[in-house]
Amino acid sequence: MLVLSATEVESLLDLDALVEAIEAAMIDLSSGRASMPARVAALVPDRQALLAAMPAFLPSAGALTTKLVSQFPQNEDRPSHQALICCFDPETGTPVAIMDGTHVTALRTAAGSALASRLLARPGASVVAVLGTGVQARAHARLMVRLAGVRIIRVAGRNPLRVQHIVDELVAAGVPAEAADSIEDAVRSADIVCGATHTDRPVVRYDWLQPGTHVNSVGYNAAGAGEVDVATIANSLVVVESRSSALAAPPSGAIELRRAIDQGALDPDWVIELGEVAADPSTGRIEDSQLTLYKSVGVAVQDAAAAALVLRAAWERGVGIEISI
Repeated sequence: MLVLSATEVESLLDLDALVEAIEAAMIDLSSGRASMPARVAALVPDRQALLAAMPAFLPSAGALTTKLVSQFPQNEDRPSHQALICCFDPETGTPVAIMDGTHVTALRTAAGSALASRLLARPGASVVAVLGTGVQARAHARLMVRLAGVRIIRVAGRNPLRVQHIVDELVAAGVPAEAADSIEDAVRSADIVCGATHTDRPVVRYDWLQPGTHVNSVGYNAAGAGEVDVATIANSLVVVESRSSALAAPPSGAIELRRAIDQGALDPDWVIELGEVAADPSTGRIEDSQLTLYKSVGVAVQDAAAAALVLRAAWERGVGIEISI
C-alpha cells in the first residue's frame, strides 16, 4: 500500500487538472453514475467539532475512496479541518493507498468554487472578495486567481493582522491581492464573493451585493445562522453539489438553506446541482443582473476525483512509501 504525505500530495496535485476533474465528478454525480451515500459524523459538542466519514465510488475516475475528516473550528495552532483519504482498488476492494487529505479537502473545495464561478459568474467578472483568514481562504485565493479575467483578490476578515498576513503570503506567491477595509467593503466591491468562514451570523448580505454578483459559500457552522443571509438566498439562483446532501439536516446539510426553506424563502424544487449546470449551461445564469449562489457542503466524489489525480501522478513519478499491513 502506498503512503503519501501532505508535502507529497501538495506537489502532485495539479490545480488546473483538479478543476476539470471536479467538473467531471459533478456531472457523474448529477447523472446518477457515481455512488455517494450520505456523510455520517460523530459530534464532539464541547469543541463544536465533528469527525465525519465520506465514502464514494466514482467510475469515470476509477476511484473508490473513503475520507475521514475532522472539523475542529477552535484550533489555533493547526488547521480546523484535518483528514486522511483511503483509496481502494475498485476491481477487488484491496486497499492501495492512504494519503493526507487535509490539502485535498482545502483545494477540492476551492476548485468547486472555481468551477461554479466559471459557470455562473457574469461575463467580465474581475474582482474577487475572499472572506476569511483560514486554510479555505488561502485555497480560494489560489484557485480563483486562475480564472480568466480575474485581476484582484480582496481579502477581508475580523482580524486585520491575519488578513494582512494572508495578503502578504499571496503577494509573495505572485497572487494580486490586497486587504479590504472591512467585510462589507469587500462584498460591495466584488463581482465574485467567496465566503470561507466559521461565522455564526451572515457576512454575505443581500443589501451589500451588486446586481449580478456570484457568491460561493463554503463556510459551515450548524450552531448559528450561517454566513449567507436569507434575503440573498431568496433572491438568487441557488446551486449546490447535491440536493440530497445540501438540503439534509446537519451535519450534512447547509444551515443557510435549511433556514431559508423553513422560513418559506426557498422552494427546494428551485435548487439545482452544479453537475446539471456543467452538463447544460442553460440551466445556470440567464441574465447579467441575476444573483447566483453556490452553496457548498463538500461531497465525497470531489475527494475521490482529487485522490485519483494524486494517486495517478504518484505512480507515474514513483513518489510515496510502499508499506505492508
